[in-house]
Amino acid sequence: MIYQSEQLTIRRLDGDIAELNFDLQGDSVNKFNQAVVSSLTAGLDALEAESGIKGLLVTSGKSVFFVGADITEFTPLFKASKGEIKPFTKPQNDNFNRIAALPYPSAVAINGIAVGGGLEICLACDFRVMSTAARIGLPETKLGILPGWGGTTRLPRLIGVDEAVTWIATGADQRPDAALKAGAVDAVASPEDLRDITLATLQHAIDGGLDYEGRRARKHGPLPLNDTEAMMTFFTIKAMVGQQAGKNYPAPMKVIDVIEAARNMSLEEALDVEADGFADLATTPVATALVGVFLADQLLGKKAKGWEKKADKKVEQAAVLGAGIMGGGIAYQSAYKGVPIKMKDIAQEGLDLGLSEANKLLSKRVARGRMTPEKMGDVLNSIDPTLSYTGFDAVDIVVEAVVENEKVKGIVLAEVEKEITEDTILASNTSTISITRLAENLQRPENFCGMHFFNPVHAMPLVEVIRGEKTSDAAVARTVAYANTMGKKAVVVKDCPGFLVNRVLFPYFGGFNMLLRDGADFTAVDKVMERWGWPMGPAYLLDVVGIDTGVHAAEVMAAGFPDRMQPGFKSATEVMFENKRYGQKNGKGYYEYVPDKKGKPQKTLNEEVYGLFGDSAGERREFDKQEIIDRMMLPMAIELARCLEEGIVETAAEADLAMLYGVGFPPFRGGIFRWMDTVGMAAIAEASEKYAHLGKAYELTETMRKMLANGETYY
Repeated sequence: MIYQSEQLTIRRLDGDIAELNFDLQGDSVNKFNQAVVSSLTAGLDALEAESGIKGLLVTSGKSVFFVGADITEFTPLFKASKGEIKPFTKPQNDNFNRIAALPYPSAVAINGIAVGGGLEICLACDFRVMSTAARIGLPETKLGILPGWGGTTRLPRLIGVDEAVTWIATGADQRPDAALKAGAVDAVASPEDLRDITLATLQHAIDGGLDYEGRRARKHGPLPLNDTEAMMTFFTIKAMVGQQAGKNYPAPMKVIDVIEAARNMSLEEALDVEADGFADLATTPVATALVGVFLADQLLGKKAKGWEKKADKKVEQAAVLGAGIMGGGIAYQSAYKGVPIKMKDIAQEGLDLGLSEANKLLSKRVARGRMTPEKMGDVLNSIDPTLSYTGFDAVDIVVEAVVENEKVKGIVLAEVEKEITEDTILASNTSTISITRLAENLQRPENFCGMHFFNPVHAMPLVEVIRGEKTSDAAVARTVAYANTMGKKAVVVKDCPGFLVNRVLFPYFGGFNMLLRDGADFTAVDKVMERWGWPMGPAYLLDVVGIDTGVHAAEVMAAGFPDRMQPGFKSATEVMFENKRYGQKNGKGYYEYVPDKKGKPQKTLNEEVYGLFGDSAGERREFDKQEIIDRMMLPMAIELARCLEEGIVETAAEADLAMLYGVGFPPFRGGIFRWMDTVGMAAIAEASEKYAHLGKAYELTETMRKMLANGETYY
């Protein structure tokens, strides 16, 4: 053994080849934390002192190669200054440079995921062999930063500027065939042949059959572009990436700036420019926000896995009540993820609609080459449409997805409870109705909870699992486990009107209706909020949700929280409803919608809509952009704070993710609590005081006032 630690080993193989094997003890994956970086430095010291070595084989003892840096170490790092952050990348760059400069060739066997720093160490090696089961990529821009261990330097010199920028700017994982075609890897092998082929490649280089020194020169020198080629290349790339990334995500454009600035430099000079770029981005609020989202997502996943471990049985057969678009979406998602499902409705037309929805979604996957027709047939066959309860005594969970009417749901739930076994979990897909009240007519309320999907089911990642007063841990555990199986992000919340997401969303709509009452143009409000980062403004969002659904939900919320959600005036949204303008579902709402050639509804403005508002909208006038933002966001932020304080949601991180995954809150702001931390509680309090005349929805909670006094933050 040449070197051994809890992070890695270096041992001598036959033929005087050294094997560097990463196997981080106490963790299921390899990641570059400070301990691994220090251990690699010590290991390379030992390797360089070893005589007679002819080649280096780099491997992983895990099922994945490397998941990159330990992101948990970024949080304290990003609070430092640029000058303090820049040296962070140097120790690892020194390690990788030492691997790249060894007096003999190196080859890496990429047996699984190799992303971020995991790919960067591969780039430092002379040869790369990739398993057919592996994926590689540089996802750092998704965290608001750029690759800091040579990714912006070595990758463009290896595969060309255009391809490298595409890889880094999108942050997408690359499949073996794409990586081989681009030249990022030298060979692709089956998992069982990977080690042998990598060793054979290394031996071929040792024997002089592969010019590893020529490869090194290419990665250490300037980019092979003259001034004219460089000008055209970078001009084109900047235009393309700038349009796709937008102004709120600076990392992709910084990547191009770094590559361009270092194009004529040596490797060492280029790495210094890269370190500057890394430090520049690490000090931005966007990086803090996106790293926070990443860590919050890990927390959410860990909690969901914890619930799954508590589940008394695996969901092997599911059922959904109510077909239609929502029921069909739930059936599709369940069947697609491998859980057969019964889809019951009271009418054949409903079943036809549900099957049509599932068929449409599956056909799209086939058309895009993501599924074979045979697989599509298997998935469709695992959806069992039925008009009766036959076979319901064999299901593990039933999701009720009938019309959003408390009386109807109560009848259906009591009815189906008689058809299922005593340990079957019953869940309601209600978006606003109290789970505790719905449980009143049930014989086994402990087996009942909410399972609120967001529309469209296949696209929206969030599922709220709602615990009623009598809901058992067993019911929550099995429901979360089912959500996990369906590929969803489950947030467990307590019962209250609107639960978490809708309870917080409707004060936002309330702020919108008050703006219209006071003379704002709904199109102007939409533009301001979209530029602020929302995927769609409030008027457009109401059209997509369905104005009839919105009005009904608003009534539930007003009854639940009359002190701050009862508008006290007829809103423009109610006027839309009275005029049967329900949004996209019937082609008319705040906007009007005409399908394009692909059937996608295209938004247009009909000026006649302004004539319908009457007294619900004041005389039109322009509003300052910041006033629109404050009046829209304050009620939402304060209501989310109430939810956290009341224990509706357990942590600020879960609350922030729920808003990101449920309604599309801007990721680059990190969530509502992260946004409040960024602007500061003092600014929130100042805006609250300014708009206090608008009602209790704009009034800080007592806890928020204490946070202001004590200088506290949510994170």
